[in-house]
Amino acid sequence: MKRRPRLTVRARLTLLYTVLFAACGAIVVGVSYTQVARLPAQAQNSGNPRQPTFASVPAGLAAQCQAQRQSASPSQAILVKCAAYFEQRAAFFRQQGAQGQRDLTLSHLLQYSLITLAVVIALAAILGWIAAGRALRPVHLITAAARAASEHNLSARVAPSGPRDELRELAETFDEMLGRLQAAFEGQQRFIANASHELRTPLAVVGATVDVVLGDPGSTPGDLREMAADIRLAVNHAEHLIGALLLLARNEHGLTVREKVDLATVAEDVLDVAGLGGRRVHARLEPAPISGDPVLAEHLISNLVDNAVRYNTVAGDIWVVTRTTPGGSELTVANTGAVISPAEVRQIFEPFQRLGNRTSRDGSGLGLAIVASIASIHGGTATARPRDGGGLAVTVTIPTANHSTAAGACTTI
Repeated sequence: MKRRPRLTVRARLTLLYTVLFAACGAIVVGVSYTQVARLPAQAQNSGNPRQPTFASVPAGLAAQCQAQRQSASPSQAILVKCAAYFEQRAAFFRQQGAQGQRDLTLSHLLQYSLITLAVVIALAAILGWIAAGRALRPVHLITAAARAASEHNLSARVAPSGPRDELRELAETFDEMLGRLQAAFEGQQRFIANASHELRTPLAVVGATVDVVLGDPGSTPGDLREMAADIRLAVNHAEHLIGALLLLARNEHGLTVREKVDLATVAEDVLDVAGLGGRRVHARLEPAPISGDPVLAEHLISNLVDNAVRYNTVAGDIWVVTRTTPGGSELTVANTGAVISPAEVRQIFEPFQRLGNRTSRDGSGLGLAIVASIASIHGGTATARPRDGGGLAVTVTIPTANHSTAAGACTTI
């Protein structure tokens, strides 16, 4: 069955404008015609409600009046009747003339009103079509931008202009959505490219190590053991990287477990098993309860501690502080190290971003990205600032359902 073509929104709006205008115009014409039609009848009835008609004049009176006019001694009574007769006759003809003029006027009024109404309705339809097109212009721009947008091209924008109304607000909201989508797709592409590069590195190490040993006819069992050790290190690095990527992907789905967790207790457990490599730890662990995933909370703190150890000076210092603030629970991990500029800190939470000479270290570049991701799915934030004299201080704030007062002042870091 063939479907009938549907009217566009512009056509429906134009039809609606035209129908409403035609209905209002018809009401105006009808009221005007009715009022004008009643005016002559009211004037006639109010002037002489008992006015006789020419048809009521007695028969033969006209001949008597003619005879009295020719008589030498006319009768006064007959002359009075004759005067009344002629007055009645004149009034009758005046009435007929007025009635005819009234009917003609009403006919012309109706005719001209209908013609004028038809012309104005046609003009209203044309103007309605133009006005509907201008009103729907932002919608057409949004449609064109949506059609032009794709995974590889999200740069199209509506860029609305004109009065600030609901349609312009819709167009601006659509532009903001495209901007967010573009940023998300570009971030995803960078993440995939960086992940591919990071995964390619251990695979290249494994391949090169195997090729060198197998290409040497004089390889000894010791060489094979060295090759196996190198491959083990590369595999460990790849496993660590894959685990970090899987953790980031898991965090995209939000929290699946929500329990009461004390960041102070988790931090104490992490510090007990952390490989500090001779760094001095200064811990001030005050109660900092949150509602979240205990496993993710452990990942968050262990990544911060690992980052503080990895990018520290030999025999450097690490500060770990937990506390409760009016805004929630707060965790701060700081360390000594190289001087970092504020411009470098802005990108520290991006995946695979390493600051300064950190590219020479064995980290995956995902530690602080995981920290920011875990803080975000708990409704919190992660911020970083460079320390005076070198090093970095990272603060994670996670809101709690019941804010308590601060337990005490934090150690100056």
